[in-house]
Amino acid sequence: MALKYSNKINKIRSVALGLIFAGMIIMYIGLFFRNTEWLMLVFMMLGVVAIGLSTVIYFWIGMLSTKAVPIQCPECGKSTKMLGRVDACMFCKQPLTLDKDLEGKEFDEKYNSKNYIKEQKKES
Repeated sequence: MALKYSNKINKIRSVALGLIFAGMIIMYIGLFFRNTEWLMLVFMMLGVVAIGLSTVIYFWIGMLSTKAVPIQCPECGKSTKMLGRVDACMFCKQPLTLDKDLEGKEFDEKYNSKNYIKEQKKES
């Protein structure tokens, strides 16, 4: 079974989209409690908070996306953005790295963690 990789930017955008839908569903659930105004208000406010959090996440990933390194995917030839030391192509899910030390190694997202980088510096 092949591992399925995903681009970090797309993962974060998916979380933000999920929050939008969750917020709308929470507000819709609030409509079932029309007779109990305070309960309806609680559900409506929770839904608004979820949608507001989604807006913040979309803004944050947009700012992060401007700092991402644009590269050409060797597999599909499309231009993609890369965050960290290892990432996956946004289109074909091909594992990518710009670090010469990681070329040829098995793809693992732990290579992006600060703890792993510190351990590697201690070893060398």
